[in-house]
Amino acid sequence: MKAIILAGGFGTRLSEETRIIPKPMVEIGGRPILWHIMKLYEQHGIVEFVICLGYKADLIKRFFLEYSSTLSNFTVDLKNDTVSLHSRKEENWKVTLLDTGLHTMTGGRIAKAFDELDIQETTCLTYGDGLSDVNISRLIESHKASSRLATVTAVTPPGRFGVLDIDHDSSLVSGFREKITSDQYRINGGFFVIEPEIREYISSDKTVWEKEPLQKLAAASQLNAFLHDGFWQPMDTLREKEYLQELWETGNSPWLLKKT
Repeated sequence: MKAIILAGGFGTRLSEETRIIPKPMVEIGGRPILWHIMKLYEQHGIVEFVICLGYKADLIKRFFLEYSSTLSNFTVDLKNDTVSLHSRKEENWKVTLLDTGLHTMTGGRIAKAFDELDIQETTCLTYGDGLSDVNISRLIESHKASSRLATVTAVTPPGRFGVLDIDHDSSLVSGFREKITSDQYRINGGFFVIEPEIREYISSDKTVWEKEPLQKLAAASQLNAFLHDGFWQPMDTLREKEYLQELWETGNSPWLLKKT
């Protein structure tokens, strides 16, 4: 099974970093967040990836072309013009890098991946800017058991602010606490499983996957929900990037079963 990763957006809300590099290349623990996402899938046996590029596509292409030398120690013999890699870093990955256009929207990028590669099988789909400990294997099982065209991971967004416990009769604040699942609605967590037939729901490059296609799939009773109550964290702002970095530095990176 393949995993499509949408990695072509401008990342404007993280402009402190994305003026220079695309958001999927912003580093957590010295590795691009894209690498962390791929490691999550690898832990569930998915090692074939299609990365849909757009903004600063050349930097992502260069990362994979130079993967071994970038992540390995090496010796350069200038006299003999040779390079010797030490502890060569390799991954059991097959990565297709697909430039889907600078201004193509998310739905358009998915359609181009299906058309360019003639994908005719069940496929995972996610974004290149969020981390989770979602159980990909169970997500796929839920999708197959539903017999629907698409499955979305439904998550509770992390609570940035605490919650006031209020007695509404007396207006008395009785305490403070962190948000819990029952305090808020579930949202699209960005980890999908999709069937080739979803291509019919995408009309053009301007189609936004999160709008018309998902709405029509839901209206047709073809959108399954996989509930995830574990870790989920987007990286839309510098604050969120720094939070993920802090988790990594303190040895608490729940999106990886084991550090690599």
